[in-house]
Amino acid sequence: MRRTALLVSAALLTGLLPLASASAAAGADDPPSVPVDAFEGEVPFANPPAEGLFAWGGDADDLPQLALTARADAPEGAKVLTGTYDISGYGGFTHDFAFAQPAHDWSAHKGIRFWWDGQNNGKTIPFEIKDGGANGEASELWRTSFTDDFTGWKQIEIPFTDFIYRTDYQPVGGIDQILGLTEMWGYAIQLPVGIKGQFAIDDVELYGTADQSLRASVITDSAVYPVAEGRKAAVKVSVTTTGAVPIGEPVTIAYQSDGGTAQPGKDFVQVQGSITFPAGTASGTSRTISVATLKDKSGESAETIPLKLTVTGAKAPAETPQVVIDAHGLPYLDPKLSVKKRVADLVSRLSLEEKAGQMTQAERGAIGSGGDIATYALGSLLSGGGSTPTPNTAEAWAKMIDSFQLRAQVTRFQIPLIYGVDAVHGHNNLVGATVMPHNIGIGATRDPQLAEETGEVTAAEVRATGIPWTFAPCVCVTRDERWGRSYESFGEDPALVESMETIIQGLQGRANGKDLSDSDKVLATAKHFVGDGGTEYGSSTSGSYTIDQGITKVTEQELEAVHLSPYQDAVDRGIGSVMPSYSSLDILGDDVGPVKMHANAAMINGVLKDEMDFDGFVISDWDGINQIPGDYTSDVRTSVNAGMDMVMVPYAYKDFHTTLISEVNAGRISEQRVDDAVSRILTQKFKLGLFEQPYADTSGASDIGSPEHRAVARKAAAESQVLLKNAGGVLPLKKSQKVYVAGSNADDIGNQTGGWTITWQGSSGAITEGTTILEGMRKASPGATISYSKDASAPTTGYDVGVVVVGETPYAEGVGDVGNGNDLELTPADKAAVDKVCGAMKCVVLTVSGRPQLIGDRLGDIDALVASWLPGTEGDGVADALYGKRPFTGQLPVTWPKSESQLPINVGDASYDPQFPYGWGLTTLTKAPSGGTATLAALALAAKIADKTGSTTAGRAAVTKARLLVQQKIGTTTITPAVAKPFADADHLLLTGSYAAAVAKLKEAYQAA
Repeated sequence: MRRTALLVSAALLTGLLPLASASAAAGADDPPSVPVDAFEGEVPFANPPAEGLFAWGGDADDLPQLALTARADAPEGAKVLTGTYDISGYGGFTHDFAFAQPAHDWSAHKGIRFWWDGQNNGKTIPFEIKDGGANGEASELWRTSFTDDFTGWKQIEIPFTDFIYRTDYQPVGGIDQILGLTEMWGYAIQLPVGIKGQFAIDDVELYGTADQSLRASVITDSAVYPVAEGRKAAVKVSVTTTGAVPIGEPVTIAYQSDGGTAQPGKDFVQVQGSITFPAGTASGTSRTISVATLKDKSGESAETIPLKLTVTGAKAPAETPQVVIDAHGLPYLDPKLSVKKRVADLVSRLSLEEKAGQMTQAERGAIGSGGDIATYALGSLLSGGGSTPTPNTAEAWAKMIDSFQLRAQVTRFQIPLIYGVDAVHGHNNLVGATVMPHNIGIGATRDPQLAEETGEVTAAEVRATGIPWTFAPCVCVTRDERWGRSYESFGEDPALVESMETIIQGLQGRANGKDLSDSDKVLATAKHFVGDGGTEYGSSTSGSYTIDQGITKVTEQELEAVHLSPYQDAVDRGIGSVMPSYSSLDILGDDVGPVKMHANAAMINGVLKDEMDFDGFVISDWDGINQIPGDYTSDVRTSVNAGMDMVMVPYAYKDFHTTLISEVNAGRISEQRVDDAVSRILTQKFKLGLFEQPYADTSGASDIGSPEHRAVARKAAAESQVLLKNAGGVLPLKKSQKVYVAGSNADDIGNQTGGWTITWQGSSGAITEGTTILEGMRKASPGATISYSKDASAPTTGYDVGVVVVGETPYAEGVGDVGNGNDLELTPADKAAVDKVCGAMKCVVLTVSGRPQLIGDRLGDIDALVASWLPGTEGDGVADALYGKRPFTGQLPVTWPKSESQLPINVGDASYDPQFPYGWGLTTLTKAPSGGTATLAALALAAKIADKTGSTTAGRAAVTKARLLVQQKIGTTTITPAVAKPFADADHLLLTGSYAAAVAKLKEAYQAA
């Protein structure tokens, strides 16, 4: 699943906005305009925090080229701002005011205008102004647009009343989502995408005089007022002003109950009247309008009472408030009935339009304040990666989601929304939440109980912000570490993946779903069905991706043994939803060829729902149906008929809703298929208790990021550390040692948490709360000498040991594919740091990464090597292992290759010659037993007895001791293929419960060492 506010296309954004008004010139009675930009050179080309004009874009190719150009036809002065552009992603230019100077006050003016040299290209061009916040890069963005459908210079006039708050952009601090105009930081223009063009602009200025209707507004405390039948609704009406000054003129509000589905005299007492706020009334003053409802004895669906407000002297509310008489007395509302009966009753009452709404999921950034939730009877919303409220706090999340849930109360049957997020390693979109190691690190722990505990913490923190659903866990089996999503997998062995699926119980509770309504549980999603971890390198056709979203080519036997088995386990554990993969599946020998999983009826309907008996619902990936061959109508028809129950159409929810209805009416999608989909969705909503409690239960919010939760993440980080080499026992470190720390990932919380952290792709730097590895080391050894030099440029003399923390910077999905600007090599800076430190002293190298790093050419110079994976926010856990507070016990969840050319390389391969085999991991917990071959023989006998008696504890103990014997014998010598293959096979056999066979393989490895 993917989504980021920064990468939303211009076409999607501008499609939501009205065209700006345009006029040739201001009226004769207007006061003189106030210049913002004359483009004569008075404002330089400069980047923030200085004042200046600057270009921006999705990548280097998207940046427009700006120049101040002398033109005889300039509307003002001698020069205009010109530019050329060829944008594939997004791009434009900005004028930011200086951060060190006070913001500008535009509140006295009617609007902003400028001259634009029209190219008549028909493109809609967004224009933004920056309001409030700390500076121009931390302000609210308010957007409107104009259309370039003319030729030559034309003055574009935009009243400030035309601007709409940009909900997909999350500013930081001092934000109220009110266009105050008293603290303005500049403007920006986004240029057209998909054409090669040029532009010219001149004379940006403020014009006109603001009237009170701009500076004063009438607002209601809500847009929706649900009320039980027979009760009174209280509609609070307030007058507010820019700058919170008293109103200068009277404001009158005439109100009247008008229209709606409720009947006056039968369902409510009709209301009519007026309220006047006299001149001098303080901003924020309120009055209340009471609407009385009437009670009868019949069961009814919800009924609406719109309250029409006519405002004089101020800006009216953006929408008409509605009182809603709650649905009542209907069987589906009775919690004493079985879920099955409640679902059947509700489905029988729904119209096709309402059913289509339940099957539709939209992105929260696309629906503005949420009016379309009721218009389209939407069943679900999501936040993609980085789509967060402002500010990004637990309280703001709960408030935002509650506001959306309130909108659903306007619908006839008041079906609550199910809100979903990608909480893939903790509540990773929320600043300050506990961020766990990514799944690859959890797989390294080999600790199913701990995996379940990480799920419990994640569920508790997610549900406490009002979110009942996570798009996790990924139960893919990663077979090629060139894949940019490989860190989302628990490992390359399906047996390992299945053992870690205890996380599902941590998220959901008991397999029967009885715990889902608890305030600390969420619905989980097994993804991505099926084979996403097995895509062939070079098979992707998605942009510049090389392997993600490509084609998985397998035999029927390979499909079942490797990729399907984790899904059967997830179904047996009661997983509530399943998400198909973007990738295609090509089953060799069936003569069908590659089939997109979003269109694969044989796998979704046939295997998942029929053979595996999955009774939850299938949710598509982000805009996933658009990757199905054919037009949009066929995409909808094919995906729904293939078994898609809910379709994630982030910005195309209107089109999907309309198309689905049309296809059903045309008979190309059966009503039975729709009823099945809606029944599956509603079943999970009832299990979650959303009909009884649709709003956030924030009682657990104080535990978000708590010491208790972070302790679980810290333990997971410690147990995920895999000790690959430890020559001379350099680890664990001693607190008395003087330590020299270097490397790009030693002191970077963003790098150690990786992708899917705060934003979709993640980012380097202090992006959330937590402890870096360097900070953890300093806390673990107070008073000790620990020096840090990121690039190892500081003198290296006088230290006992060096710790170099290197690896990757964050990425997600195909953006991280090898070949898409990435490889498995360390950066030149990291290589230099390793060489300098390891050349000067004993050294420990930690690789903080989502996959193995190619380090073999330096392995001889490194005393200790640790695979740290992406440990999350708790760098203390890494320090715990380094200093011996917790032992190294982690084991490789994937094979560590010698070179990129070996990939793919996996346990069970006929040819297997890795740097370190699957399952490898030295330990500082206990010493290997003595006795060599004789001890192995005794362990083989113990394992055989364990097989017969079904003693898991005894069997695992025997295999573990045999494993230690092999690793001890190998020491620091090169691991040969004759050793690596049986060693890796033994770990797979251990996970499948074949203890005697595992010891036999380890005996083979021991003899070959």
